[in-house]
Amino acid sequence: MTTPDTDGPLAEQLLRLTRRLHRIQKRHLEPVGVTPAQSRLLRTLAHYEAPPRMADLAQRLEVVPRAVTSLVDGLESGGLVRRVPDPSNRRVIRIELTDAGQDALKKLRSARRAAAEDILAPLTAEQREVLGGLLSALVDGPGGRC
Repeated sequence: MTTPDTDGPLAEQLLRLTRRLHRIQKRHLEPVGVTPAQSRLLRTLAHYEAPPRMADLAQRLEVVPRAVTSLVDGLESGGLVRRVPDPSNRRVIRIELTDAGQDALKKLRSARRAAAEDILAPLTAEQREVLGGLLSALVDGPGGRC
């Protein structure tokens, strides 16, 4: 006797939602000229008091260093970040936001709010509150952090 796959439909819904979230986010970020991954790196950079090293960014983003290098290359070619030598150790390179990067961050915040509103539009305020609690339980619960 086989048991029904009760989690299968839920897992499929989660995968479909993930794809939808990515599409909506990408659509809202396109006018800013950055990818979702680049957006994440810019937002992460904004949280540092001093320009971080690439290794710091890789660790914070939980990605391999070469992924950060590719993201920084793209953002640097767009004038949003620049590589600067560390004042105390010239062999160390740090990444800092440019003025254009600061402007892009402001646009990104608006784009993210608009994307969130698109995503959450079908939900009532009460449903949004319940969803927030459920998502917190999934993200912060046992095994929630990879």
